[in-house]
Amino acid sequence: MEGQTTTIHDCKKVLLPKVSNPAGNLTAIQQTKDVPFPIKRLYYLYDIPGGQERGAHGHKNLNQLIVAASGSFEVVLTDGKETVSYYLNRPYEGLLIKPGLWRELKNFSSGSVCLVLASEKYSEEDYIRDYEEFKTFKDV
Repeated sequence: MEGQTTTIHDCKKVLLPKVSNPAGNLTAIQQTKDVPFPIKRLYYLYDIPGGQERGAHGHKNLNQLIVAASGSFEVVLTDGKETVSYYLNRPYEGLLIKPGLWRELKNFSSGSVCLVLASEKYSEEDYIRDYEEFKTFKDV
């Protein structure tokens, strides 16, 4: 499994295409062009109460691109050895997350929308929801 050897250094922010127009900007995302994986699922988080956190899990095989479609929030990633935090607040910028990393989303601004493009359909078997189990999976 790729996820066992993934580190936080395998993740990065990516700029998405932005078409500027006085009437309003547009960003279109195409799989395998703007996102390096086929998009099999798209979902978004919204109406998150102040102080609440989301995520707090890992994935064994799932690749994701996370975008702050509106507002802002923080994505904290760990590979079991190192931790890095990304602040997302631009709808034309995404965070590419590889499998095998623990992720937490927090510090959501009022009215924020977190858009997630995923490489696989939903599968509960792909989730690691316990941090101790995650560390065993990563062999740390």
